[in-house]
Amino acid sequence: MAYKAAIFDMDGTILNTLDDLTDALDYSLKETGHACKYDSRMVAQFFGSGVYVAIKRALSIENGFPAEKLDLIGTANEPDDCFKDDAEIERVSEIYRPYYDAHCDIKTGPYPGILALLKKLRDSGIKTAVVSNKPDSAVQTLVDDMFPDSFDFALGEKEGIKRKPAPDMVNECLRVLEIPREDCVYIGDSEVDFATGQNSGMHVISVDWGFRSHKYLTRIPVERIVSDAEELGNEIFNDPYAKA
Repeated sequence: MAYKAAIFDMDGTILNTLDDLTDALDYSLKETGHACKYDSRMVAQFFGSGVYVAIKRALSIENGFPAEKLDLIGTANEPDDCFKDDAEIERVSEIYRPYYDAHCDIKTGPYPGILALLKKLRDSGIKTAVVSNKPDSAVQTLVDDMFPDSFDFALGEKEGIKRKPAPDMVNECLRVLEIPREDCVYIGDSEVDFATGQNSGMHVISVDWGFRSHKYLTRIPVERIVSDAEELGNEIFNDPYAKA
C-alpha cells in the first residue's frame, strides 16, 4: 500500500542547488567585507535551517568557531561562542536574498531520476509537495522552472510561519493537500528534515545524495535511508508502516 502524499524538502533532496548557494553566499560575504570563497562542502554544512542560520554559521567559522559543531547553530542547543551579532547577520542577508533570487537557477538542476519519480507518483494519484526553509520566492521560482506541473503545493520560508523543524510549514501543507498526516511521508536529506517529520507526526525517508552524507545520517540516527530515486520510489509505493 502506497502513501497518499509525499512531501519533499528542496535543497539536497530534489534539487542540487549547492553551486548557486555557494556563489550567492560568496557574493554577499564579499560585498559586506567578510571572509568568503568557502568550498561547496563547507557551504553544504551551512545550509538546512534557512538563510539566516546559514549566514550565522559562515560568520561563526570566520571567527574561529569549530566546524564540527556547526549543526548546533540555530538549534535549542546553540553554543554561546558562535557569532551573535544579529544586525550584521541581517546586513549580509539583505545582500544575499535578492542576489540569490536573481541567480537561483543558473547552476541548479534536479537530481538523477527525480523528475521521472515525480511523474510516476502523480500518475499513480499520489499527491506531491515541497516544504523548504529556502525563501518562498526562490522556492516558487525553482518549482515553476524545474518542475512544471509536478507539485500540488510548494511552500518556502515566509513571515508568519515558523520554519522547519517546527511542524508549522508541514501542517500548512497537510491542510492544503487535505491528506491525513498518517497517510503522508516526509522526504529530506538532513537532520532538520528528520526532526521536521518527527515533529509533524510523520514517517521520514532520508536521502544520502544531498547535503549530508550517509555516515552523518546514520549517526543521528534517522529512520531509513535511500541512495537513489528508484529506491526512494519503492519506499513511497510500499509503505512499510501501512496497516494490512
